[in-house]
Amino acid sequence: MTQLIDYEKMKEHIGLITLNRPEAANAMSKTLLEALRDTVHEIDNDPTVYCVIITGAGEKAFCAGADLKERKGMSEAQVIETVKFIGETVTLIEHMKVPVIAAINGAAFGGGLELALACDIRIAAKSAKMGLTETSLAIIPGAGGTQRLPRLIGPGQAKKLIYTASPVNAEEALSLGLVEGIAENEPVLETALQMAEKIAGNGPIALKQAKTAINNGMQMDVSTALNLEHLAYRETIPTRDRLEGLQAFREKRKPVYTGE
Repeated sequence: MTQLIDYEKMKEHIGLITLNRPEAANAMSKTLLEALRDTVHEIDNDPTVYCVIITGAGEKAFCAGADLKERKGMSEAQVIETVKFIGETVTLIEHMKVPVIAAINGAAFGGGLELALACDIRIAAKSAKMGLTETSLAIIPGAGGTQRLPRLIGPGQAKKLIYTASPVNAEEALSLGLVEGIAENEPVLETALQMAEKIAGNGPIALKQAKTAINNGMQMDVSTALNLEHLAYRETIPTRDRLEGLQAFREKRKPVYTGE
């Protein structure tokens, strides 16, 4: 039986998650979502992973969103429960302890874009197209899109994309701030790996604390968020990695961090 989620640990403490349903545009079936949740829990309990990349199998799709064929036989209550399950899974991605990069190798629509929005950084292939197109099906984004998209690109632009159900290409996505980069002359996974290697070369405890400070601080007033930042900073001070960073700087060499 084909694994719906492929997971492998790459060099330099990088984990690679691949949605593996290319024949169905990597759509989110219940089985795929369950496998993805298991993988997230595995990574969160592995202190040797410092950065994660999520991508889709094949070249056509990152993720087409919910599995509409699976949904055909569902009752209204089952549809609502399924969308909630997608949203909860996407939130697990957002709450992963380490930085997560979405390598958007192709189409990312509906829940597929919502999955990318839950990642920390998004890199798109030049051919990628993306959008929250749910209103064209007489529904709304239900896995975080109405909340994460306006926080990322502003409410006006988010409303424009959601109300019109219009997809955008990679260049448009970059200009909107929907993605942070485009893979210009190489496969998007290569570009994402280069960024992941830079991230994973930094202090893993510092990375986790920075993510905590940014993500949680965005939901607070500035004064409270600054206190949170201070607490997160304090967590990095008694670590061996901090001393290793100072020693490596003095010795003009690359630091070797261990997450301690």
